[in-house]
Amino acid sequence: MVPSEDAAPQLDVDQILADPGVRIVVCCGAGGVGKTTTAAALALRAAEHHGRRTVVLTIDPARRLAQSLGLTELDNTPRQVKGIDVEGSGGELHAMMLDMKRTFDDVVLQHTDPAKAAEIFANPFYQAMSSTFAGTQEYMAMEKLGQLHARGEWDLIVVDTPPSRSALDFLDAPARLSRFLDGRMLRLLLAPARSGGRSMFSLVTASFGMFSKVVQKVLGAQLLTDLSGFVAALDSMFGGFRQRAEQTYRILQARETAFLLVATPEPDAVREAAYFAGRLREEQMPLAGLVLNRVHRPAVPELDAEQSRVAAERLTELGGHEATADVLRAHAALARQAVREQQVAARFTDAFPAVPAVSVTAQPADVHDVDGLRTIGAAISRP
Repeated sequence: MVPSEDAAPQLDVDQILADPGVRIVVCCGAGGVGKTTTAAALALRAAEHHGRRTVVLTIDPARRLAQSLGLTELDNTPRQVKGIDVEGSGGELHAMMLDMKRTFDDVVLQHTDPAKAAEIFANPFYQAMSSTFAGTQEYMAMEKLGQLHARGEWDLIVVDTPPSRSALDFLDAPARLSRFLDGRMLRLLLAPARSGGRSMFSLVTASFGMFSKVVQKVLGAQLLTDLSGFVAALDSMFGGFRQRAEQTYRILQARETAFLLVATPEPDAVREAAYFAGRLREEQMPLAGLVLNRVHRPAVPELDAEQSRVAAERLTELGGHEATADVLRAHAALARQAVREQQVAARFTDAFPAVPAVSVTAQPADVHDVDGLRTIGAAISRP
């Protein structure tokens, strides 16, 4: 028996977008499922139909969001999107793309004096960490989300996250930072700065001397010196880092946030969505629903694949009806695909029967402009 797409409760996206109590919508899922497009479409709909002053933040480095909104580029500063239909609603739409290094630099400038900031910026370890280290992007995404929320300038913030494993890092950033700050090696590196600024290699305790020699051998003296200098320079900021990250984490757990999982009816994408749904449930974060993109539906659903195949074969035997037979064969293939997709989607809905879901029919072309985003927004809201 084929599982029904309607087995899950119907997701009412318009209700979420119109609710003044919802201030953050986080779109998450595997790569290549239409997450960026979904986030932009939701933000546009919130502005045009519900009169909300909305900003969409993309953490994915893809340029599609800027192109679809008619902007030449996106950067770390919200840019207002012109030419949208908000005359009746009074809403606004702004868009931005996370620049993790600039965000890190801004945090340093905000919480240190200019001389200390210059010292931090010149440190090779900081230069590497702020640009390329794993986890920095996700932590800075938390920083940027916290900044946008604290400014209070927008009714709604829509966040487009990286592919779901990275989005899990987005959730894990505060805890991972706390573990880093509380780690034994970090405390040893901080010890010189907290004891009068002496070089870590001048400490007289035999135990630390032995430790430093081992770490020098593994990491190299210069890297260890850079790391020690970096940690010492940032020592006064660590408490603020942790506090802000944990505050943003609490915001993500609050009722003002709605997580939307985005997937396609493919095994890997649905598996990722289910994994993420489980994590959200464990972390007591508000999962609003599942958006299932690129779903295929036959034009004549009452004609199943087997009936179409038999009819096509019969017409071929009779001869003179090849065009009709080809149409029936194409319909049979589409009907089989629709059945497969329903079966794959049921893996999620069976595991999370209480999570509302909505299916969006596959579009004939990629979305590349505001009209295309409107079409997607309407499809999500009125399936």
